[in-house]
Amino acid sequence: MAGDIRAAVAELMPTAKSELATLVAMRSVADPRQFPPEECQRAAEWVRDAFHSAGIGAVDLVETPDGSNAVVGHQPGPAGSPTVLLYCHYDVQPPGNEKLWHSHPFELTERDGRWYGRGAADCKGNIVMHLLALRALGAPFPLGIRVVAEGTEEMGTGGLEELVQARPELFDADMVLVVDTGNAAVGRPTVTTTLRGIANVVVHVETLAGEVHSGMFGGPAPDALAALVHILAGLRDDAGNTVIDGLESDQSWTGVDYPEDQFRTDAGVLDGVALAGTGSVADTVWARPALTILGIDCPPVVGSAAAIAPRASARLNLRVPPGMDPQRAQDALAAHLKARAPWQARVTVEPEAVGSPFRAATDGPGYAALRTAMEEAYGADLGSVGQGGSIPLCNVFAGVMPKAEIALIGVEEPRCLIHAPNESVDPTEIEKLAVAEALFLRAFAG
Repeated sequence: MAGDIRAAVAELMPTAKSELATLVAMRSVADPRQFPPEECQRAAEWVRDAFHSAGIGAVDLVETPDGSNAVVGHQPGPAGSPTVLLYCHYDVQPPGNEKLWHSHPFELTERDGRWYGRGAADCKGNIVMHLLALRALGAPFPLGIRVVAEGTEEMGTGGLEELVQARPELFDADMVLVVDTGNAAVGRPTVTTTLRGIANVVVHVETLAGEVHSGMFGGPAPDALAALVHILAGLRDDAGNTVIDGLESDQSWTGVDYPEDQFRTDAGVLDGVALAGTGSVADTVWARPALTILGIDCPPVVGSAAAIAPRASARLNLRVPPGMDPQRAQDALAAHLKARAPWQARVTVEPEAVGSPFRAATDGPGYAALRTAMEEAYGADLGSVGQGGSIPLCNVFAGVMPKAEIALIGVEEPRCLIHAPNESVDPTEIEKLAVAEALFLRAFAG
């Protein structure tokens, strides 16, 4: 049954490589301080034209409230057929220190069977995959297809989320494929079923009217930096587990395992350094709250004086697992920080915006069709993983389309090193996922 799709995708792979090279060469970083906005405009226009050529009859650039252009398209299907929304984004992370790249970040380079370049996986590889699937399926399509390519996903400015809420009719679908994640490993078909939310705060500690000499006052004078260190140390136990009064911290993950050796490689953990926390890696990275210290305001080492710090601050990132309310988690974190202050130090907590976790419903006909298609394309059982990161758009889609099924898939397996130097994609992931998507679209139409 899959032979015709598989053969069509294989024949189109040279075109896919050429198109990905064209996309990677566009420096579509959605930050005008670093790259000209014309680069994003070029990418948006290219994606619009490519989806149109792949059979999406009406494709437009729609300006979002953050000023970016979303590529939004629709090709109606036969009467009574379902509609699937295909998501991707054309903006990319900045390349960072280009000296750390082994080839030019904006030039697709093949090395050891992988294709290297910024955005090769995240998310331009997924754009090319969508195009492959649509072309292999062939127009006229047996069902309705909507497409959306976001222009500021990496900047997190929320333009598309606001557009979806303002104009939900542009995105109405029975099934949404959010294609911006990936398999657990190359060749292991995987769907992401949960996303952790976010509840950040900035904590400020004050103890003195101003700096005082450590030789004259050190000892009884309350050190704001020491107070902050004491407070922060109380956010983890001796094993490294996040511990915040009022928050559960022993949930378990029931999907695909995340082997410790693979995690150590993926995260770049140094030899001899132990992992933090008890329980499995999957438990701690996908099912439990996790506190990270993002930054501290205090005197730098270079130029520091023999003085006691009167004030210090830290920005904290709390990842919230599905089933946990992010506002309650943020409130619990703020209360915990204040309760742990030594010497009656003055502690104020400045909350930032919260983001809700997400859990996909996986018992509908869309997921059943997707499971069959993924397993047929890869020749392996479909697994499920969580994501430590947040994709707020998923909750927005769920809010405006409560009856739609939402699935997260993509080409971004761990070896891709998305957001890091030397990002790459395995072309076999593009090929097999395109086969899977085309098979899914054909099956779901029935």
